[in-house]
Amino acid sequence: MWSSRPTVIFGRNQDMEAEVNLPYCRENGVELYRRKSGGGCVYSDRGNLMLSYITPEKDVRKAFADYLERLCAALRSLGLEAVASSRNDVMVGDRKVSGNACFAARNASIVHGTLLYDVDFDALAAAITPPAEKLERHGVRSVRQRVANLRPLLPEVDLPRLRESLVPFFSEGECVLPGSALFEILDLERFYLDKDFIKGRKSL
Repeated sequence: MWSSRPTVIFGRNQDMEAEVNLPYCRENGVELYRRKSGGGCVYSDRGNLMLSYITPEKDVRKAFADYLERLCAALRSLGLEAVASSRNDVMVGDRKVSGNACFAARNASIVHGTLLYDVDFDALAAAITPPAEKLERHGVRSVRQRVANLRPLLPEVDLPRLRESLVPFFSEGECVLPGSALFEILDLERFYLDKDFIKGRKSL
């Protein structure tokens, strides 16, 4: 679990120029990254909690189902009626509070997503510009209509407490990486920061 500076993260196969308001992002210091998994474009800032769940389950559907049930159970423990949608989102009422994607590796799956706590929705709406037909297909007029922050729904729960409440539902013990893993991590980092990869000209 972590938070980031204002950032737009788009899926492996997405067209950056069609999904992102590039002039706004450049003028406002919003960083741009492409991820290895599919799914839609997301905006993140310090009011958003990013989640990554690594599991030995190789069946993507099962990995998704397990992750979503854990996340919904954690939110229900705080008093919210959280349910998973057919699109792998987490909903409270008719609003999305979490969007998620999955990447299947050879011997594991990584499910990761957002948990909206106190995100700047004006910046979100300005930074992300999905095609009009995509919004029409969902029967909504803007990105902002579909999402909700948890802070107004959980006024007594601050972000540190929200993080702490998730740990028992996801953690199954500590895993310490060997020192040799650092070199592989740095190689991955260099690739993710490669401008050709970010622009979609190079695949991972």
